[in-house]
Amino acid sequence: MLVVVKMPPTEFIMQGAIPEKYLSLLKSDFGSNAVIEEDDENKLVPVTEMDWYKEMKAEETPGDTLRFYRRLHKMTQPDLAEKLGVSKQKISNMEHNLKPISRKTAYQLSEIFGIKPGRFI
Repeated sequence: MLVVVKMPPTEFIMQGAIPEKYLSLLKSDFGSNAVIEEDDENKLVPVTEMDWYKEMKAEETPGDTLRFYRRLHKMTQPDLAEKLGVSKQKISNMEHNLKPISRKTAYQLSEIFGIKPGRFI
């Protein structure tokens, strides 16, 4: 919450969780010169609605997603390569976006990591 009082020669600003008794006092003493605004800054917002998250998701590649889930499941590239029946180099190339992830591989990865295959395409 934000309270701004502008009344010559007095000007002050209060921010944060302001107790109701102080808000009442400011309203009674300063009337319309006290501007009281709800501060959206302290309200909870889903992370998926935040600008930084949207920007990050827009820049994320299938290789980034592969690396994230491989590490989340505490697997090395050779571990994942063995599960997929491919070389460690192929995993590295996919993570660095040098080779695309095929639909077949995306479906295999979705089974391994328990997520939708579209995350890897």
